[in-house]
Amino acid sequence: MMINTVQPLLSYRVQWWLLFSVGLGPFLWLLWAVAQNSLGPDPAKVLMHATGEWALRFLVAVLLARPLSRWGWPLLFRVRRMFGLFVTFYASLHLLVFAQVYVGWSGAILAEELVERPYVVVGFSAWLLLLPLSITSLHTLRRRMGRHWRSLHRAVYLIALLATLHVLWLSRSDVGEALLYALVFGGLLGWRGVTFWRKSLRLN
Repeated sequence: MMINTVQPLLSYRVQWWLLFSVGLGPFLWLLWAVAQNSLGPDPAKVLMHATGEWALRFLVAVLLARPLSRWGWPLLFRVRRMFGLFVTFYASLHLLVFAQVYVGWSGAILAEELVERPYVVVGFSAWLLLLPLSITSLHTLRRRMGRHWRSLHRAVYLIALLATLHVLWLSRSDVGEALLYALVFGGLLGWRGVTFWRKSLRLN
């Protein structure tokens, strides 16, 4: 209760730009590291890992937005659309690095990867689901879609599930980080399920 009554130290606009800088920061750092040739002996692997990692982190932030707003921290909820776009941005960079370095933009190699490595299919499916969510983030489309907008954007939970499977499949022997994401996403999905169940009970 106290948190909601305290005036923020910074205006919303300043906070928005600070969070935007946080979102863009990893990309700028990667650009600088590539220019300086400081990504180590296997820069492609570092780029793949970093872009995928940041896509997951912003996905966690998007899913955390609603529960945190109910617990007295509304800022993240107000910028969740921006963070959702950063999820798509870093996931797209992740895919571009894969297409450039590991596939070489070859349809034949891509088909072979899809058959031999199911985690590629899972990751690509998650990216495809992100696209309509990003496009419909525009205020005009959101207004036109009305209540259907909420139904479409619930796909973020399916994206979280696919992203978790993608990471678990990739982890092989070292599954610690993947399990951490699985626990976080599982907890957030569980919270959402309980909230929906309670709401349906009240309506009945």
